[in-house]
Amino acid sequence: MSLRKKTVNGLMWTFGQQAGVQAINFVIQIFLARILLPEAFGVIAMLQVFIAISNSLVDGGMTSSLIRTKELDNRDYSTVFFINIIVSFVLYWVLFSTAPLIGQFYNQPELEMIVKVYSLVIIIQSFNAVQKTKLTKEMNFKLQMMMQMPAIFIAGILGIVLAKMGYGVWSLVWMQITNAFLFMIQHWFFSKWTPDFVFDKKKLKYHFNFGYKLTISSLISVVYSNIYRIIIGKYYSAAQLGFYHQANTLRLFPVNNLNSALSKVTYPLFSKLQDDGAKLVEAFKEISKNVIWFVSPVMIFLIVFAEPIFLFVLTEKWLPSVPYFQILAVAAVFYPHSAFSMNIFAAKGRSDLHLKIEVYKKIIGIVILFSLMSFGVLGVVIASAVGMFINTVINSYYCSKLIDFSLFNQFKQFVPFLLLSISLGLGIYILVYPLIKDEVGGLLFELILVALSFFGAYFFISYILKLIDFKKILGMLKMIKK
Repeated sequence: MSLRKKTVNGLMWTFGQQAGVQAINFVIQIFLARILLPEAFGVIAMLQVFIAISNSLVDGGMTSSLIRTKELDNRDYSTVFFINIIVSFVLYWVLFSTAPLIGQFYNQPELEMIVKVYSLVIIIQSFNAVQKTKLTKEMNFKLQMMMQMPAIFIAGILGIVLAKMGYGVWSLVWMQITNAFLFMIQHWFFSKWTPDFVFDKKKLKYHFNFGYKLTISSLISVVYSNIYRIIIGKYYSAAQLGFYHQANTLRLFPVNNLNSALSKVTYPLFSKLQDDGAKLVEAFKEISKNVIWFVSPVMIFLIVFAEPIFLFVLTEKWLPSVPYFQILAVAAVFYPHSAFSMNIFAAKGRSDLHLKIEVYKKIIGIVILFSLMSFGVLGVVIASAVGMFINTVINSYYCSKLIDFSLFNQFKQFVPFLLLSISLGLGIYILVYPLIKDEVGGLLFELILVALSFFGAYFFISYILKLIDFKKILGMLKMIKK
């Protein structure tokens, strides 16, 4: 199979994996949000920074090194596997020991036991990190999808049952642990890889030297992206954090599917093209254009019609999340482009530059945050959105230094899609929505009508004005069908 066919096939299977998993997860979250109070989601959000930091330290950037390295043997995989296991147990012990302090910090005594149990996810995930990396390197995303979907489905059913039985926040805890455990078990059965009992210090040194800079970058990014939750959880109520968490989760739902697929596929793709500048630029350009063409109408539609969507999907108790969602969603339009741009740095072996710009971005973001946090939760939300947009600009600028594709040209190709999406969104909201609101068969029917009008017009105008090459898209679909 050619590299292009493998990339397209991998992208679609990965997108299918993410879309399938996220669709199941989205439905599960709807049921849970209808059953549980916002405080339950707020409590879980308080823990995310600790789990995310631990996962970054467990990985150590070495799985990224495995993907990038062209010549590997089982000593590479086995060495990284065992170091992941050792580090995961150490980090679990640290979290177990500091659980009382975490509860005191947030003034939430119940957090102590939740931290001790929820942190088991770190150990469980370390047992399949290398298998998952090996499948990603081989671009075998079909198998990953076939394993992840049943895991999230079974775990989700368990979470809903426990929530109905009155377990509250613990229903979310056991759901996550079950999902991680089922996903891990399937990797051992189906990935066809098991470690040899070897530990090669030279291999460890090689992968660590590349990965530690990515790890530091990841830690900076994790702490920064979670600092908003930390501040809201510390200085405001768990309910306010729950509203923010739900808004942030939902604004990322459409783009995370695509972002996860792109990150998995573009990293091995860019790594293979790292020595061919022209092909690398062409691949980057084509992917970025198609991504924004797809993402911009979705996000603009969600921003414009956020209130009726929240009302229908999550019920009236979640309406305080709407303004948070709309502000955060504006910056999320460019999130996939920003995220997969960073794969250029790793593919080019520039983990040093990756670390450098992470420091720049986070310093700027922290300054913005502390400048706006005096305006309350809304100020924190605005700071989060502004910070994400600045991240996109900086990522794209430094990416342009590594490939021949300037910052201006990167954003220039997005303008037609954004203008069309905004014009259609505002036009339908002002001219069409008032005519059907409260006049037709219920809120769901109204949303379906405006969605058909919006996306139908978007695709039609894109085709007439030739904003996108539909022949290439059809060609990709035919390739996948074969």
